[in-house]
Amino acid sequence: MGRDESGTVARLLKHLNQRLGPAVTRRHGRVIRLKGDGCLVEFASAVDALRAAIEFQQAMIEANRDQPEDKTIEFRVGIHLGDVIVEDDDIYGDDVNVAARLEPEAPPGGILVSRAVREAVQGRLKATLHPLGDLALKNITRPIRAFRVEWSARDWPAADEAPGPPFGAPSGSASAWPARVDKGSIAVLPFKNLTGDPEHEYFVDGLVEDITTALSRISWLFVIPCGSSFAYKGSAVDAREVGRELGVRYVLVGSIRRASNRLRISGEVIDVVTGGHIWADRFEGALEDVFDLQDNITSSVIPAIVPQVLHVEIARAQAKPTTSLTAYDLYLRALTLMFDQKAEAFRQALSFLHKAIEIDPKFSSAHALIADCYLNLVLHIGPVVGNERALGMEAARRAIETGHDNPDALARAGMCIAVLGGRQLEGLQHVERALALNPKTLAILRFAALVYNLVGDHAKALALYERSLHFGVLDKDAWGSYLGLALVHFFARRFGEAVQWADKAFAARPEQGVVCFAKIAAMAAADKPANEIQEFIREWLGTRSPPPVSIVRERMSAFRPIDVKLFAEALRKAGLPE
Repeated sequence: MGRDESGTVARLLKHLNQRLGPAVTRRHGRVIRLKGDGCLVEFASAVDALRAAIEFQQAMIEANRDQPEDKTIEFRVGIHLGDVIVEDDDIYGDDVNVAARLEPEAPPGGILVSRAVREAVQGRLKATLHPLGDLALKNITRPIRAFRVEWSARDWPAADEAPGPPFGAPSGSASAWPARVDKGSIAVLPFKNLTGDPEHEYFVDGLVEDITTALSRISWLFVIPCGSSFAYKGSAVDAREVGRELGVRYVLVGSIRRASNRLRISGEVIDVVTGGHIWADRFEGALEDVFDLQDNITSSVIPAIVPQVLHVEIARAQAKPTTSLTAYDLYLRALTLMFDQKAEAFRQALSFLHKAIEIDPKFSSAHALIADCYLNLVLHIGPVVGNERALGMEAARRAIETGHDNPDALARAGMCIAVLGGRQLEGLQHVERALALNPKTLAILRFAALVYNLVGDHAKALALYERSLHFGVLDKDAWGSYLGLALVHFFARRFGEAVQWADKAFAARPEQGVVCFAKIAAMAAADKPANEIQEFIREWLGTRSPPPVSIVRERMSAFRPIDVKLFAEALRKAGLPE
């Protein structure tokens, strides 16, 4: 593809849309994902899978018949029958891997199937299956007996091709292959290089790839892979038309210009259906720092785009009377305030949330956020005012009652029940259900990790915190994962690692008292010099007196007594008063 990569990708997508898409639709398949120049498709039966594969390959033979050699495109197909693990819209497991490893073993334009497929289709299709013996496939521990599929063109006449649907959209029936405009979906198109310098192409392409990768980590957002969007590179295209071709609701477009020794990047997100712009911004940086500029733009674009898209998606999904939309608007305003992590912000958020549940008493996410606000007020270092703990528990109960299938509500409420009520195992049940419903949302991962840490399952907590960083390294709340990891390592007596993560949390949120206490405890337990610890305490508190260890123990009452004791001993060692 070196000589005409974008043209090749465009032809590849055309074949997938016009030939594979209809074949999958006719045989009731479901496209799971598109990656590079390949894809994963699931079928209800092995017969349907093989029929679709033969129809597609026969269509490709016809398509390539009159093409010059350098314009032909040939696909390989591997098919296996077995159990899969379903997670959201994805599938995985050993049997998926077998199919993936069979594909490269097939000849160009050919099909390879496993013995399980052969046994399921034998005598039911006009095709011959030639045995190839046992194949040793990469990363598959057992040999797989494979068969090469041979068919006659006269037995498989070309079917009438429906207009090519956007590849990567869900399938399953003729009406189930439409664009994903009814869901949160976005494509990042190649940015226009207006600098007049082709040397900047690598920077522009790298920026688009970075943004696409970062957006793909958002669990509720479907993102078109770069391989598809780059088919439009160098072409004068209409963003709305491209969005419809790719089957997405939103398109991110941009350009790069040069002014003296500086680069200016402009970007905007367009709603494909309405044509409206839901976000636009521009960024500048020094020409000599292009890689830093690339990282800074990606880090700025993602937090800016995602809330805007989420706001539009919530409003669209809840196309109900105006009062209900008002409740969601109040909820989003409260959610934004939560990022401040200040007592006054939590109280203002509560005022918005109470208005929201007055409008919609069954708004489970709002009830859960109310509980979360009270939790933060209780954990805030200082005197507990009023009955925040009881009010938080009441809100958590309401969230569970009204949000049995709402993973966000279950996770927040479960965490609050574990922390505010000291009912760790009860809270864990709700958190685990939330994980089962949605295992990729950053907040759910962090809430679950905290509860596992409370019950002393440090290994599980560690895995979830690390997974949250993998999905959300650009998230403004990443400090919560840093703090969680510091505590996990501290309770596991890995004090050196605890110091490292506490340092990262402090660098992100130095104003948070809980972060400072975690750093002090970790430093003391790791036997850092006393003068270094005291210097940090002075820098943190200034002329204020350090809070007593008793308050910290009270705020940590939901943790295991053995863990609280270890933490308190470290604070005393650091010189904090009892």
